Formats: sequence, C-alpha cells, structure tokens
Amino acid sequence: MPSPLPGNALTLLENGEQYFPALRAAIDGAEREIFLQTYIFEPDETGRSVADALERAAARGVEVRVMVDGFGGRSFVAQLMPRMIERGVQVLIYRRELRPLSLRRHRLRRLHRKVVVIDGREAFVGGINIIDDYEHGAAVPHPRFDYAVQVRGPVLEQIVASVHRLWRLVVWASFRRRQHAPLIAPAQTAVVGDIRAAFVVRDNLRFRHAIEDAYLSAIGRARHEIVIANAYFFPGRRFRQALTDAAARGVRITLLLQGVADHPMQRYATRALYSYFLARGIRLFEYHRSHLHAKVAVVDGYWTTVGSSNIDAFSLLLAREANVVIEDSAFARQLRDSLERAICSGATELRPADWQRLSLLQRALNWVSYQLVRLAIGLAGYGGKH
Repeated sequence: MPSPLPGNALTLLENGEQYFPALRAAIDGAEREIFLQTYIFEPDETGRSVADALERAAARGVEVRVMVDGFGGRSFVAQLMPRMIERGVQVLIYRRELRPLSLRRHRLRRLHRKVVVIDGREAFVGGINIIDDYEHGAAVPHPRFDYAVQVRGPVLEQIVASVHRLWRLVVWASFRRRQHAPLIAPAQTAVVGDIRAAFVVRDNLRFRHAIEDAYLSAIGRARHEIVIANAYFFPGRRFRQALTDAAARGVRITLLLQGVADHPMQRYATRALYSYFLARGIRLFEYHRSHLHAKVAVVDGYWTTVGSSNIDAFSLLLAREANVVIEDSAFARQLRDSLERAICSGATELRPADWQRLSLLQRALNWVSYQLVRLAIGLAGYGGKH
C-alpha cells in the first residue's frame, strides 16, 4: 500500500444526489483532459446527462477518455457508446463480453472501480456507478445509500498515474499493439489542505491484496471502535479472524449491511455468518431504507476508507478496485456521523436472541446459499485463499 501523503483536501459526497451535480460541474469546467472509469454506465436519465457533459467537453477540445466494464456496461455499449464515439469521446471497453455463456475464470476479472480525473487537478473516487440514484419501480422511495470523495492535493499523483497506466494497458490489450497515449494534464500536487490520504488499488499484478491488507492493518491497530458499511460482505478467514481478535481486545465493532438485496444469494450467504459475529459481540445492522451500496469504514475516529471494494471474494481477489484511505479525525467524524444517521433512520439491529428464533427453512436457505457461494469461489480457483 502506498504511504498516505499529507496536504490534501477531500469532500465527502453522500449518494448520487450529491455526487452527480459535483461530477457534472467538474466535467463542464474541464479544459484539457478527463479520465472516467466505471463498472456501470446506464443509458438512463443520469447516464445520459453525464454522457452529454462528456460530449460537450470533447466538443470544446478536451481529451475525454472513458473506460467501462464489458459486463456491467453492456447497455452502455449498445446504446451510449456509438453516439459518444461519433462526438469525439474516446471509449474503451474493459473485457468486452463476447461469449456470454463462457465459464472461464477470466470473465470474473472485472473493472469494478469508479474513478474520475479532471485536468489532473481533482478526482472523484468511490462506489457510485453512473446510474440513476433511485431504483425505478422500487417500493422504497429513497436513493441508493453510497459514498464518494472529491479529492485535490498531492494524492492526485497516485490517482493520475493509476488511471493513465490502466488506460494505456487496456489500449494495448484491446488493439494488440502499443498506441501513443500521452498524459495531457499531469497531476497538480500542490498542498491544498491538511488531510493525509493514499490511493489504494487492487489489481491482478503488484497490488493483488493491497485493499484487504489496508483493512487488516487498520483493524489490527484498532483500540476503540470499528464501523464498517459494506454492500456485499462475505469476508474470508483472515478478515473474520481480524475482527474476532479486535472484538476480543474490547474494540466495539458495528457492521452495517444490506437489508434490501439486489443479489439475494449473496445476502443469504452473508446471513449464514451472522451467528458467528453475534456470538463474538459484534453488532449487526441491516439497512432497509433502500439498497445499501456503500463500501466504507471508520476506525478509531481517525482512519477511514471510501471506495469501490466490497469485502468479498469478487472484490478482494478478482476485480480491479480503487479506494482512498484517509487519516484525519474531522473527516472520520463526518463519515461516522453520516453512518450513525443511516443506522438510526434506516436500519434494524439484529440481536442474538432474535437470530436464534429463525425458522429451520430460513436457516437452511442461509446455509445452502453460503455453501453455493463457497463452491463458486472454489471453482474460480480461490477457495484456499478465502
């Protein structure tokens, strides 16, 4: 993991209702170069508004480079990409889906990170895809619960280098030849604040365990409190043991997890682990107000992380992910307060006594889902590592 750099300014953005206006304003202010890398780029109202802003930037001479995952962005490929290319936006598809029924392991290696860089002067990093904040037809009239950060300062050196390197790598992989893709707008690294921050990525080469190791290091140092909000929480043995050890030291641990599931099997598999955590004094809350999509944590009121990485095998062992690690008490307090509000207004606590009253059918469903997810991990070749 890169060392946190001092001198940064970070703005916490909660949900798409704060993220998308800030993102569109930054795109409209771009003068030289834009990188946008995302898992999902939907052709809905939000997606089209972002696409329009990118096209306007290209029309005024900005170098606009968009990368979308081939699985998560299938509708983007069909509906938005042709028009954007025609209007001057450069588009790359990360591992395009050519054979949908293929069972090869590499199909699981997705671009799951969500990173935008504007003119080398600011970046957006988090878990928010380019998609409407509200679920169409959802029974609950509340936005997806998620976070991103707007970043300026010395840590841009790490972010800009990463997005540019990935762009060049995918250009080479897509066209089987090296194309000259120079960086137009280098990172602006002047000191602009007093926050220490690092950009941490997970890839399949040098940084295969960087995000998990960052979590484990922070959990291992924790002395007072750990708060984790995570959409898909299916931790491996090392992660579970780290939480168990922290709880044994007297650290208060709170997990905020999905209550409204968009992938039911993963939710049921996670629920099979609830008794394990509850037996060790770890508090569990399920968020029912809307879909919880956040991937954030606060440790001891100082260390925080905001990003795209879930705590499951897909994120920690397969996908390309990106998180920002922040060391700052004021930022940690802001994120901690936001999570506390979410818990109070939209979550239900699961207590050991309530969990023990589950029906046999519910217990069986959780157990079967857990075994199926474990089997899938094993078939992907990662069972021993998770």
